[in-house]
Parts: sequence; C-alpha cells; structure tokens
Amino acid sequence: MKGNNIIREKSYSFSLKIIKIYQELTQEKKEFILSKQLIRSGTSIGANIEESTGAQSKNDFIAKLSISYKETWETLYWLRLLTDSGFLNKKQSDILIFDCEELLKILGAILKTSKS
Repeated sequence: MKGNNIIREKSYSFSLKIIKIYQELTQEKKEFILSKQLIRSGTSIGANIEESTGAQSKNDFIAKLSISYKETWETLYWLRLLTDSGFLNKKQSDILIFDCEELLKILGAILKTSKS
C-alpha cells in the first residue's frame, strides 16, 4: 500500500468528519463520555491504515488493517449509540454510518486478498 490510495484518502476524510462531530458533541451538547470513545475509535481507523503503509512484513500489514477493521466496527457501535440516545441526528448519523460501511467493505476486501 504505497502512495495515495482510496483507503488512505477515505479514512483520513472520515477522521476529519469524526473530529468535527466530536467538537460539536463536546462544545454544543456537552457530551464527553461517548464522544471520547467515538473519537478514539474513529481516528484509530486511519492511523492504523497509515501504519500499515510502513509495515515490516505481510503479517504486520494484515495485523494493522485488522485493527482498522475492528475499530471501524467499534465506531459503528458508538455512532448507533449516540444516535439512539439523541446526541446525533439521523442525517449526521446516516452519513457517518455510510462512510463506516464503505470502509468496512474496502478493508474487508484488502484483508481477504492479503490473506490469500
């Protein structure tokens, strides 16, 4: 995974969206617990994808992308929880959930190919 590619771009863009939502949740809605979980898992996705770029081996590459994959699932959980508890509106949630699902598909495909 060298240079610019779709998963790096999409995960970076997603991280920026998560940061903006975190700012809104903490500044406007005064929600600090769930939003902290969201920013940790949501930005970890891209961080681990970036780390995979410099992986020392195929196993290291797979390990980093596997962490990103799991963090994406965790992020989906926090998004659903924040939405169902009324902190995120449906429009915000739908956009972020769509992005998460897209990341899961891409990561899943990369992992499947890398493991075979």
